[in-house]
Amino acid sequence: MLLPDLTPRPGGGLLRPRALLETFEAITPAFLAERGLRGLLLDLDNTLIPYGSYEDRAEVIAWVAELRRAGIKLYLLSNATARRAKFWLDKLDFVGVGMAGKPFQRAYKQALAQMQLTAPQVGMVGDQLFTDVLGGNIAGLYTIMVHPISNNALPHTHLARRLERLVLKRYGHDWYGHDRRQKR
Repeated sequence: MLLPDLTPRPGGGLLRPRALLETFEAITPAFLAERGLRGLLLDLDNTLIPYGSYEDRAEVIAWVAELRRAGIKLYLLSNATARRAKFWLDKLDFVGVGMAGKPFQRAYKQALAQMQLTAPQVGMVGDQLFTDVLGGNIAGLYTIMVHPISNNALPHTHLARRLERLVLKRYGHDWYGHDRRQKR
């Protein structure tokens, strides 16, 4: 079994996202084309949908449709329950998995194989540094971290957010210092 290459990338480490964006909606077909990306692995909770929500999100459905019209392949890679992931996969009409076990690599490899794309052609979009960004960087993906949609999350996620602030500040980002979404 080959171990992943844990050598930090030039200009950053395994915990450094390639892009920091306010929202997933900033990811357009043009943004992806400029970076040579043909597919996206997408986190669910607090990236596309507020944690625990089952309410319709027209803006997510419209964004997904725009990307699909542009030929972008999409795959849900979520640590949410399989039941919750299936609910949203049925609504969003693309494939993926819940209980992915991010940042461990098994689900990333399966996603790339199913998408029939190589790691440099795929971006990982998520709101968490220690799952989405770390796992995506180990897999060799273009990592895109977005602000969490809401502040509601599991207790261990609140602790992780504190650690994320420290890491992001190390890279020169005071992203959470002025987070307009924290009040929601």
